[in-house]
Amino acid sequence: MKINLLKHIHSPEDLRKISKEQLPQVAKELRDFIIDVVSTKEGHLGASLGVVELTVALHYVYNTPNDILIWDVGHQAYGHKILTGRRAVFHTNRQFKGLSGFPKRSESEYDAFGTGHSSTSISAALGMAIASNLKGETEKQHIAVIGDASIASGMAFEALNHAGVSNANLLIILNDNTMGIDPSVGALKNYFKNVKAGEKVRKNNIIEALNFNYSGPVDGHNLEAVVKELERLKSVKGPKFLHVITTKGKGLKKAEQDQVKYHAPGKFDKYTGELIPKTEKIEPPKYQDVFGKTIVALAKNNPKIIGITPAMPTGCSLKLMLEEIPDRAFDVGIAEQHAVTFAAGMATQGLIPFCNIYSTFLQRAYDQVIHDVALQKLPVVFCIDRAGIVGEDGATHHGIFDIAFLRCIPNIIIFSPLNEIELRNIMYTAQLGNIHAPIAIRYPRGKGITVNWEQPFKQLEIGKGVCISEDGEIAVLSIGAIGNQIIQLKNELPKNKFAHYNMRFVKPLDENLLHRIFSRFKTVVTLEEGTIIGGFGSAISEFAHKHNYTNTTIKHLGIPDEFIEHGDVNTLLSSICLSKENIKKSLLNLL
Repeated sequence: MKINLLKHIHSPEDLRKISKEQLPQVAKELRDFIIDVVSTKEGHLGASLGVVELTVALHYVYNTPNDILIWDVGHQAYGHKILTGRRAVFHTNRQFKGLSGFPKRSESEYDAFGTGHSSTSISAALGMAIASNLKGETEKQHIAVIGDASIASGMAFEALNHAGVSNANLLIILNDNTMGIDPSVGALKNYFKNVKAGEKVRKNNIIEALNFNYSGPVDGHNLEAVVKELERLKSVKGPKFLHVITTKGKGLKKAEQDQVKYHAPGKFDKYTGELIPKTEKIEPPKYQDVFGKTIVALAKNNPKIIGITPAMPTGCSLKLMLEEIPDRAFDVGIAEQHAVTFAAGMATQGLIPFCNIYSTFLQRAYDQVIHDVALQKLPVVFCIDRAGIVGEDGATHHGIFDIAFLRCIPNIIIFSPLNEIELRNIMYTAQLGNIHAPIAIRYPRGKGITVNWEQPFKQLEIGKGVCISEDGEIAVLSIGAIGNQIIQLKNELPKNKFAHYNMRFVKPLDENLLHRIFSRFKTVVTLEEGTIIGGFGSAISEFAHKHNYTNTTIKHLGIPDEFIEHGDVNTLLSSICLSKENIKKSLLNLL
């Protein structure tokens, strides 16, 4: 009976003590261990399975952590975490107070750089490599593994352009699996596809033209070949580029066959790969599906509507439009900046672009929102998915800053729907052609509250809030889906104590409604799933100050001034006093 080698590997030093002939066994055990844990604890699966052999080879050949290794995107790094002393606690991955789902500098000395967002590894590794040169550490190795379509991002090319004229001891490894979360798109994907097929593109090799020492393609699942090439590259000076071919989901048949679904599949049978069936109970839809179905319905009647997403067609449900109206729906790859300016260009030609970007990724296109859209007052419709706390992906992915960073931009409208019907109606309103300015529609991850949501469209008046209940001593002003917490608390709070207003618009504020509220109530509570600093609550305080409502006490409930870690949504909301019970307690304390 074979000894389980993985159980005896507590660090890469232990890995380096075994023979090369034993490495395939380590890889098999590592792959089985990832499948075993993720099948019950959930998380990102396919990407880490695809780089098992590469992970083993890198830690075997290089002297990590002295030699620096960066994973991009970080959801490829499960095997890396297991081999670097975290195997015993890997079952806590993505859980509250457990391991992060991404590399995290504060978690381990082996995590050289945090990589929750894509395409940052080459810039970071180049900075580290040049720093090593300046310190005289010229033999130190710096490796950036860039995969899951991250190479196509503009930032990656900016770094390649710089690295190619440096003398940095830098190795870039392209993990080429033709996949992001969805299949890769674009001319660069086709270029690498031709390289893999052996077509005559080597004499015009893009990477070599940028002054890199190019090698490959290498079979990323052939451990012997990968180790041999890495050992050769250790002695090659200057910027190097290794092209490695892998299969996302390698080792689990179902994950290889359906790479999109098994990127992060939820719970599954570790032997068969079959997903654990979810309840068949009729439930409200996910907000992303409301967006996806609504844009298709609107686009069928309005030929000016365009759908745009940067590499997230499945995650945001634009895939529905890509399937039904493919000539007017665009997945532009991991390129948020391009997506926004691409949308701006279309808007100048009289089209109505709906640019769907997750809140956390919109941060990457901030200049484009200001310079290319708002400054020119172009009617781009930003559908900001995953706004608010998103759960297990943690600090890199919570969509908590968008209200604050958008609110200060002139010419922009910001709307946050209470429910699916309001999302549907604001999308309808945005495409009528009456709004000559950009509009940002922010909505949360996950399910809504309304089963019967596909109701007839209604035009919404821009800048108008809604009174849900007016009898009370204290006014609660909510923005977005978190306002449903107040509705659900109605029977748990004292009668005739709390009035509730669904403000809907962060910008422009409904000033007529606010004057009514501040003229009547001595205590006002603002509620948002965004940062208190600079957010919706700040807007209300600014209104009160501007209009000299000095006798009204304003209490803000929202995200505190800190990065929120990972864990399930309810636990995280409780940790920052935004769960339903916390909100109830805060309101009762005001009486």
